[in-house]
Parts: sequence; C-alpha cells; structure tokens
Amino acid sequence: MFNNMKYGFIKVAAAVPAVKVADVEYNVKEIERLVVLADGEGAEVVCFPELCLTGYSCQDLFKEQLLLSKAEEGIIELLDFTRKLDIICIVGMPVQSGGLLLNCAVVIQGGNLLGVVPKTYLPNYNEFYEKRWFASAQDLNPSEIYLAGNPVTLSAEPKLFQTGDGVRFGVEICEDVWAPIPPSNNLTMAGADIIFNCSASDELIGKHRYLRSLLIQQSARTMSGYVYSSCGFGESTQDVVYGGNAMIFENGRVLAEGERYSFQPQIQYAQIDVDRLRTERHSNSTFINAQRHAQAKIIEAKATFGDHPFTLTRAIDAHPFIPSDAEMAETCEEILNIQTAGLAKRLVHTNCEHVVVGISGGLDSTLALLVCVRTFDKLGLDRKGIIGVTMPGFGTTDRTHDNAASLMQTLNISQMEISISKAVNQHFKDIGHDGKVHDATYENSQARERTQILMDLANKLNALVVGTGDLSELALGWATYNGDHMSMYGVNAGIPKTLIQYIVRYIAMLPLFSAQRDTLIDIVNTPISPELTPADEDGNIQQKTEDLVGPYELHDFFLYYFMRYGFRPAKIFLMAQHAFGDAYDKETIKHWLSTFCRRFFSQQFKRSCLPDGPKVGSISLSPRGDWRMPSDASCALWLKECEEL
Repeated sequence: MFNNMKYGFIKVAAAVPAVKVADVEYNVKEIERLVVLADGEGAEVVCFPELCLTGYSCQDLFKEQLLLSKAEEGIIELLDFTRKLDIICIVGMPVQSGGLLLNCAVVIQGGNLLGVVPKTYLPNYNEFYEKRWFASAQDLNPSEIYLAGNPVTLSAEPKLFQTGDGVRFGVEICEDVWAPIPPSNNLTMAGADIIFNCSASDELIGKHRYLRSLLIQQSARTMSGYVYSSCGFGESTQDVVYGGNAMIFENGRVLAEGERYSFQPQIQYAQIDVDRLRTERHSNSTFINAQRHAQAKIIEAKATFGDHPFTLTRAIDAHPFIPSDAEMAETCEEILNIQTAGLAKRLVHTNCEHVVVGISGGLDSTLALLVCVRTFDKLGLDRKGIIGVTMPGFGTTDRTHDNAASLMQTLNISQMEISISKAVNQHFKDIGHDGKVHDATYENSQARERTQILMDLANKLNALVVGTGDLSELALGWATYNGDHMSMYGVNAGIPKTLIQYIVRYIAMLPLFSAQRDTLIDIVNTPISPELTPADEDGNIQQKTEDLVGPYELHDFFLYYFMRYGFRPAKIFLMAQHAFGDAYDKETIKHWLSTFCRRFFSQQFKRSCLPDGPKVGSISLSPRGDWRMPSDASCALWLKECEEL
C-alpha cells in the first residue's frame, strides 16, 4: 500500500450535502454520512459548502442565539465523529467573536480543530445581504476565542494548512474568488498547492458559465488545484435557487464536475497532481517573482493520512501531444503557420530563393516538403525553387520511392534523383569496411552520404538545406550524427512523431492538396523506417524503427512527462500503465522506459549542436531554448529506478 503522495497525487473531494434550513442536527448527520463515504474512497481532504451546518439561506435567523449555539454543538459533534478518521474536513458555519458574527470555514481532522478562516468579501447586492448579518475578516482585530472548547486565533491573516504528506492548501469562501484580488492569490503565492472554496452561489441565466470560466482562469493563473463546493437542494427557494456545484480544477483543467440541480447529495472526487503543479511553478519566472512578498501562517495537520491503498483514478492521456478531434484542425493549422513563418524568416534573412530537401517517401520529409511549399506560396516564390532530392540506397523500397516521386511531381517542384549506392560502396572500400556487414558503419555511411549530397547541392544552387528530423528522433538520438542530424534549418524539430501523421493527414484533406491526397494517405500508412538495410525478398520494408527503439506512442508519452513536468520513472511507469491499459503489459512498458532513459541521456551530444528550428508546442529540445543538459550527464539514478519498478 502506498501513501497518496508517493507519486505526487492527492485525492480530494467536493461534497454537496442535503440540507434543511436552520436544522443543524439534520445537517450534521448528512455531513457525517458524506465524510464516511469520502474517507472510504481514500479522499484526503473533503470540502463542504458555505454555512452548511446551518444552511446558507437562514437570513435573519443568523441573529438568533439558539441557531448559533446549535452550530457550535454541531461542530463539537463533528469533531468527535472524526476522531478516528484521517480525512481533513472543511465545513462552513457562523462563528461569534465578541460583537462580531463571521461567516467561516472550519478545518478539522481526527478530532482536532486545525483552524478557522473567516470570509473576507461579503456580497451586499440584489438577493445577497450578507453584511446585514456578518462582518468581514477585514473588520476583525486578531483575537483569541474558544470554539467547541478549542482555543482559536481569529484574524484576517492568511492561513495555510499542511497535510501530513506536505501538501499545503488554503481556503476562501464564495464571493472571495469574485473579488478583484481574491485571497487565493496571496495563498498560492505563499505556497498553497490547492485552494478549497466553500460556496453558496445561486443560479441565474449565464452565471454558471461565467463562474466555471472564472474558476478555470483562477486555477490557471495561480497554478493551483481548485476545489469548489456550493450548496444545493434543500436551501431555501424563497427568491432564488441553488444548483449545487461540485467542481475540481487543476491549473485551468477541469478534473471533475458534478450534476447541477440534483435532488440527491453528491461527492465529486479527483486526484490532483501536486508534483505537476510545483514543476509548473518552478519553471514560471512570473510566478516566482510574484510570490516574493506573500506570507501566510502555516498550520500543520495533527495526523498523517493513513495507509489507504492507492489506485490511480484520474484520466491520463495516452497521447498528450495529440489534440482532441474538436481542436485538431486548429492545432494543425497553427503548427503549420509556425513552421512556415520560421522558414520564411530564414529565407528572407538569407536572401535565399531555393531550398534543398531530401525526400524519402516517409512522414518527416513529407511534412518538411509541404512546409516548404506553403512557405514558397506565401512568399510568392516559384515552387521550382524547391529542389526535392530522392537518394535511393540499399534499403529503398518501391513504395517509398514511388510515393516520393509522385509527391514531388504533383506539387510541381524541381526533382532530382541521385543514387548513393555507388558512392557508399566506394566509401566502404576507402575505409576498409565489408559491405556485407550491416552494422552502424553500414547504416551511418548512407545517412552521411545523403547529407553530403544535400549540403553540396545547396552550395551549388545557393540554397538552404531544410532538415526533416522530428522531436521524437531528437529525444531518442535516432539520427546519424552529422548525417540526417544536420541541416541549415530544421522545420520539424519541435514536432513529435505521433503528431506528424495527424498533420500530414490534415493536409491531405485540404482541397489545395487533393491531387496529393492518395499519396499522402499512403505515406501516413507506411511503416516508419530509415530504410538503411535491404528490403525483404518481396521488396517490403524490413527495418522498422519501432521494432528497434520501441513504439513511438510510448516514447512520446515518456518524453512529455519527463520533459514537461520532470516526473521520475516510477511515476511515469504508473501513469503509462493506467493510460495504455491492456495495450502494453508492465514488462513491455518497463523495457521501453529503460530504453528511453538510457538513450535520452546518451544521445544528448547530438542535441547539444542542433541546427536552428522553431518551437511549436510546450516542449523543445533546443540547446538554446528549453533543454540545456551536459552531454556527459549520468543516467544511473534513472536507470536504477527503472530496474526497481
């Protein structure tokens, strides 16, 4: 059994209980029932709505001492009820302090009252008249009170609560998040990983859409988890209706969302990835600069979360680089625009009207060629200035050769075909290599011969060599050093292999490329191969890249979470098992994860001298941009953890 933070996850819950207005005893029983459910599901923190002990819509009954006394009795009962539970509970209740009545969130765990957070911003418009009954935290002089027999300091000072696992969270109440400067701003700047909001928000036309957008933006702006629980069925419907919102967000992403207008109590659960949030903050200089002056009192939980078995339940995207169907066209077009703009600037800067591209009939060179075509069209240059070069060798198949030739012909670019076989055989003689030995020398000699041809042609034609290598190949070092590894501008350097096929397929469906559609679709369906060893007896590709280095969908998954969030192998392994389900067994994932770690480190020397190329997504391996790593860094720690999986 694993502690919930072993992999950086914490399970949280947003609960919406059934309530009866002013019936504290009923409300406490409903809260207790949901606490038991949340604890049984392994939630570490559960958040309840604003003033849930009494009901939010009590109005002038908040002036009645009986109701206030019963609310305190209710929190006493909850403290006793939770004495043997590990779960942290956040509940809303009215709290008296001298002559003030405060709308508060009370944080309890294991029979201990950890702290009380008073509401700062009180609405006083339309149907809300909270200032009629409550004072703001801003009106409060720091004071010591006894609540349920526990000494409590009440103040406007920001408070952070820390779980036994080291997760820090803050609390704000309803209107607070609508303020120009919400308390959650300061709380997250002071170190809160998660914000819990005890709320009571009525429903109006368009309001929910705005609220949801507001919470998405707030969680993104503060790079935090945000758990929102708002009261629902059972509140008074005298003038307004409360829909019962239970929503959980993580850095602008919706993790869980309940059913509004439900007549039944509900709990929404989600696993928030605290590791991911902290990594985002570490790499965001704006967040770092903003947090310098933020301060908050830290209150530590009295007990750690128990040994609940940990199961990853949140959705993990198996293909994190691939946009959704709804966003596919927009994303592909944006990527193509970035590539086109990058290449156009380089051509204009160098006053160059010719490019040389090696065309193999594979995905990468196809995309590079299509980018060249778009760029030339936008610059108003003659497509004949694009020199596509096919360079058949020992492993070239008819399928890839014919697709390359068809593509160049229908795109109306300049075509050249230069066989490398004779030159490479001569080279084997020069260096004393047996051409029957299909080793690294055999393969790399072909790649370097092709690059030499492209470079020399570029010199001869006053052209620029456009590179075709992609992000996945750079991560794995699946390129020949000073061979296909080198160019004068690498348009695909920021695009992973799994995404390239979608971009090519998108282009194939455009009316402008209808003449190339069948060829492009066949290229997408062609097995990925460098074609550096001879084909089989039937002329089919024998050397398949994914048989040698592993499935690209796995490597792109590893790359994304390794680069984007700095996750360790154990966490990536756990997430991959969950994401891919039965597609790969544990041993297969472990094997290729070890391969990824080993190759990523050992091949850094190739990335340390990459040609220029545009970044198109959240990850780049450029040594001048996102990734700066010693070429001789040791991978021992990563491989050891892989071995222990």
